[in-house]
Amino acid sequence: MPEGRPGLATRTDASPVPLGMGSTESGVTPKLEQTVDRAKKEKVVEELGQIFESSGVVVVCRYEGLTVAEMQDLRARMRAAGGAVRVAKNRLAKIALEGKACAGLAQYLTGMTALAFSKDPVAAAKVVDEFAKVNKKIEILGGAMGRAILTADGVRAVAQMPSREELIAEVVACIGAPAAQLAAALAAPASAIAGILKTLEERQAA
Repeated sequence: MPEGRPGLATRTDASPVPLGMGSTESGVTPKLEQTVDRAKKEKVVEELGQIFESSGVVVVCRYEGLTVAEMQDLRARMRAAGGAVRVAKNRLAKIALEGKACAGLAQYLTGMTALAFSKDPVAAAKVVDEFAKVNKKIEILGGAMGRAILTADGVRAVAQMPSREELIAEVVACIGAPAAQLAAALAAPASAIAGILKTLEERQAA
């Protein structure tokens, strides 16, 4: 027996010392990990809620099979148009939709989905529609403009509309009015445009 205190054996093997009860290899307790994870999820839900509340249009699309490079391409196109793409767990997105005007958007949150959104009520729809025409891995499922929930065809219809900036430029070119005055006149909320689109969809379905 190696030298040591009488009656006590000295540990000579190189095996790791067992961790204390309730600890992980990182030294963080499971309870603390759960708290951190919950805080991250709550932050995601809050961010998604802001997207649903402040965006002029939100488009839900399925991106199954899309490569990292292709997703980066879509994000770059969306940024150039003043929008963004967000990928989040459907469960968290559905929680964020609770109590929102566009809560009906939850019906499209199945499978591998991404959210394309912009403050301009046309930009995000236009970018996704154009991207989907050249990349069949992107499938438009539906969208929302204010309280109006759009079908895939509704999103494509929105994509054909001129953006707010394009509309202002066209009108300015036609009548020569000061751009500032036209910008104020065309600042109608997205919900007003969405109401017109919803009426057209209902008439076509009748």
